[in-house]
This record gives sequence, structure tokens and C-alpha cells, in this order.
Amino acid sequence: MRTKLLHLTLVLASFVGYLEWGADQSVFLLQAEAQLFAQGISDPGSVVHPFTLLPVLGQIALVWTLFQRSPSRRLAYLGIAGIGLLFGLLLFIGATAPHPGILAGALPFSVMSIVTIRHHRRQAAQAGRGR
Repeated sequence: MRTKLLHLTLVLASFVGYLEWGADQSVFLLQAEAQLFAQGISDPGSVVHPFTLLPVLGQIALVWTLFQRSPSRRLAYLGIAGIGLLFGLLLFIGATAPHPGILAGALPFSVMSIVTIRHHRRQAAQAGRGR
């Protein structure tokens, strides 16, 4: 149950990612995904880009683990990696440029990723000792 709660928290934390560009242009990741989904229905080719597809596929992978009886560690790692590509870039931008909003939006997912990976490693170590 704790594993599923961690995976759910990762998905929710990925929605609070904050993007900011240009003069007075900003959006939370959840809003951007809704806009991309709406645009993708009318023009699917316009949303095909690694920085749009990989995070969404990562979220889908993490959501998929919520419906598994025993959540897949590999699927969780793939989900974290997919979303992590975008959030790694956001962390870099937030840390190197004066964008505290971007940094603050990227931290929850980053912290929860570390917590979840440590949880999965502890589970794997315990399973290895139990053999």
C-alpha cells in the first residue's frame, strides 16, 4: 500500500511543475498537459515532441502501477525517468536562472522521486535477504 501511495504522490507532484517563459508567460504542468491534450485531438502531429511525450508516458506508467496488485518497480523507474527528464531540466533552469517558481515547482517531484527510489531499493534488499 505504501508503494502505491508513493506512486500516486509522484503523479500528483508532477502536476505542480511550473513553467515560465517570455514576458508574463507561465503555466503549471497540469494546465499545459490539458492544453496539449486538447490540441492533440485536433492536430496530433503538433504535440509530438520528446519533452511532451516522455513525461506523459511516465505519468501513464506510474498510474498503471496503481492498478497492479504488486506495483512494478521497473515500471515505476521508467515512469520516474520519463517525468524526470523534464523535471531535471526544470531543476537546472530554476537553479541557474533567477526563477524561484520553477525551482519550487520542480522540488516536490524531485524529492518524492528520491524517496520512492530508496523505498524500492529497500524492498528489493529485503526480498533478497528473505530468500
